[in-house]
Amino acid sequence: MDKYKLKRLLRQEEGPKLDFKAALNLGTESEKKELTKDVIAIANSRGGRGYIVFGVEDKTKRILGIDIKEFKEEQIQQVIYNRCDPPVPISIDYVRLEGKMIAVLTVYRSCHQPHQMIQNGAFYIRRGSTTDTARRNEIANLLQENGLMTYETVLMKNASIKELDAEMIKQYFANLNVVSENPSEVLLEAMGMIGQKTDQETYHPTIGGLLLFGRNPSVYLPHVYIKVVHGGDANCFYGNILNMLDETSEYLRGIINEADYPYEALEEAIANALVHRDYLDTSRGITVTVGNKNIEVSNPGALIANNSVYKFIKENNPDRRNSWLYQRLLTLDTKKRFMRSGIGMARIKRAFKELGEVKFLNIGSQNLFKVILPRKKLQKEEVLLV
Repeated sequence: MDKYKLKRLLRQEEGPKLDFKAALNLGTESEKKELTKDVIAIANSRGGRGYIVFGVEDKTKRILGIDIKEFKEEQIQQVIYNRCDPPVPISIDYVRLEGKMIAVLTVYRSCHQPHQMIQNGAFYIRRGSTTDTARRNEIANLLQENGLMTYETVLMKNASIKELDAEMIKQYFANLNVVSENPSEVLLEAMGMIGQKTDQETYHPTIGGLLLFGRNPSVYLPHVYIKVVHGGDANCFYGNILNMLDETSEYLRGIINEADYPYEALEEAIANALVHRDYLDTSRGITVTVGNKNIEVSNPGALIANNSVYKFIKENNPDRRNSWLYQRLLTLDTKKRFMRSGIGMARIKRAFKELGEVKFLNIGSQNLFKVILPRKKLQKEEVLLV
């Protein structure tokens, strides 16, 4: 850390990875916990390394300076280590600016999320510029993104296995070259499609089972839908993942109605949204907005911690939020649309090369990933009809 980098930080506003504090106080247990909360929250929030800048007034950015005697790195490291599980890697730098000393605590990108306060068991994240307690779904998302749990294999205790489409299941096993007129419950459980809490209980479908084979998953998972907005109309498509993709694709072909439009690439963008979306985000579904100039696919689920847009474009096998779903969709989808999604971004960019630029927007603060696809320039009479 040098004064030039510090000046760049000072030009930014507080956010998930940046906090300004006038002073550091570690005289009481509550003050030590407060520092640990902020460090945990920054470490648990999406993105790379974060910073807490001491000796700066948070609202005005006025340089106040610090008493360097209060900043003993060994003590700060010990405070964090003894209150955080697993410990968060940090370091302290001192920079002189405007004749005053500033301390910068760097919170390094962690490979061991989520971090937890030992004393109270709480998990913390940043909501904008505020440190807050993580909600249940946010904790589950952190656990899933870091491979500590699999959301898709959670049991749906309020659903019966009759909610699963038996014909789709038979087709899935046929694709695997497993011939069975009626796959046994033991086989379905081994594949993660159903399960039981105890040996005495009846079987229930898993969330993944409903997403892949459910007759009407939205009854139990109301946030699972694709909404297509076109002009003044909004149409929602429900069902399992393949049914939603089929029906949405057919509808979009009808309203776009351009013979040489790269429909397969549009369908691939939606398939990517379905397989990468954050199914723990129950506040919304996938939205496809069809405009005169662009088509926007908005997906609840920013890229997970180890990914970047660059990595998604360049690599065949980026880290996946829903690897269980993805692996099974490769076998289940006879149209092989998910087989293409391994290098989806690069393929989509090439498909739209003649029409214009494809944009990929990862908005971590809103837990959104957007793909903006160009449309052909419409004639005036066509615009009037849209």
